[in-house]
Amino acid sequence: MTTPETSFPATPEFYFADAGGPMFYFLDDRLDASPAIGGPPTPEPPVVTTTGDRALDVASVRSDFPILGERVNGRPLIWFDNAATTQKPRAVIDRISSFYEHENSNIHRAAHELAARATDAYEDARETTRRFLNAPRVEDIVFVRGTTEAINLVAQSWGRKHLGEGDEIVITHLEHHANIVPWQQISRQTGAVLKVAPVDDRGNLLLDELERLVGPRTKLVAATQVSNALGTVTDAKRIVEIGHRHGARVLIDGAQSIPHMPIDVVDLGADFFVFSGHKIVGPTGIGVLYGAQDALADTPPWQGGGNMIADVTLERALYQDPPNKFEAGTGNIADAVGLGTALRYVADLGIERIAAYEHHLLDYATPRLSAIPGVRIIGTADEKASVLSFVLDGHEPLEVGKALNAEGIAVRAGHHCAQPILRRMGVEQTVRPSFAFYNTTDEIDVFLDVVDRLARGGVGG
Repeated sequence: MTTPETSFPATPEFYFADAGGPMFYFLDDRLDASPAIGGPPTPEPPVVTTTGDRALDVASVRSDFPILGERVNGRPLIWFDNAATTQKPRAVIDRISSFYEHENSNIHRAAHELAARATDAYEDARETTRRFLNAPRVEDIVFVRGTTEAINLVAQSWGRKHLGEGDEIVITHLEHHANIVPWQQISRQTGAVLKVAPVDDRGNLLLDELERLVGPRTKLVAATQVSNALGTVTDAKRIVEIGHRHGARVLIDGAQSIPHMPIDVVDLGADFFVFSGHKIVGPTGIGVLYGAQDALADTPPWQGGGNMIADVTLERALYQDPPNKFEAGTGNIADAVGLGTALRYVADLGIERIAAYEHHLLDYATPRLSAIPGVRIIGTADEKASVLSFVLDGHEPLEVGKALNAEGIAVRAGHHCAQPILRRMGVEQTVRPSFAFYNTTDEIDVFLDVVDRLARGGVGG
């Protein structure tokens, strides 16, 4: 089967028209101290480029997402639960429907037309993913169910082969449970030791402390690029450099970074990079494990069965090369195809353009939310993605979440599968609004008004 070429538009560096310089993706001292409530709404700023490329047209983007027309409790849906999952554009929904209508078949090893169509669509999605990540080879892209399965694959296949008594795994205090529990399990199974790099009181990862933990017994460093609970952006490239300097493999959890910033796995240099499709306007149940060629070659199969074998007798099995070696059984073909469409959609908008606009939303919301009486923002790192965890004095996070839901606003309220970092910050749970490129400052104003009224006793009795 041939794999169609997928071309992505070049996206130049972005500037806000009034900024006079690059708009990097972090909070800085340009945050204004305007009041949380009241005053005229701030218009979305124009985003221009040095080459005159188009600005992000948020109204047009919103029209691509059918669910944004839903009403919840009689109110227009405001989807601020993007760190949990993103909504899907019509292009992705239609592509999955079209697959089932016109291409549905199992892939590979068939002589009929629908198998050829399905195989081409599936492998085209793999090539699209390769180009999106700038991976060197299409064979470096393994389809899995999501970030969690990808990390478990590395832990249970690479880890079982390479970890032994007294070997060390280094993670950070920022990690999602999915980048903690698999390493706890493999440590118990192999006798390896799990070490944790600390953060400061604002949620910044202390890289010097991480480097002190990495030594000659370190076999693996596993770290998030963006914290799902705090929004902290880590210096993933330096983490990779630290690990490699000491001879360790490095896995970067990109579940929360993939929708917010450009990812170039060659420049990053990680041995493994993992993400989930549903975090980047793709379907649920499909994710990606990128592995460097030598890292995948040094990783045994995890699961056995069809598709991953070259030959089987009753006495032995010979395995295919990556990526098929890691894709036992019938994969999630339709959703892999949908993921390819999602990545093309994001690439067409321009990830730098998306990052600049989402930074504006975070920049707008942060001082206004923090100005509401009783609000404490959890996580104020130097670099943040568009995640804004907070607690409100006198109100449990679930109570706040329910009050927001009554007004049609969806946020996450709980521990976000990141209990260690929340406890490090002195809380058990937070309210977590998280913004995407289809959100607006008008929606943020509605959210702020509800929180402000709740803080002043005007909501929920």
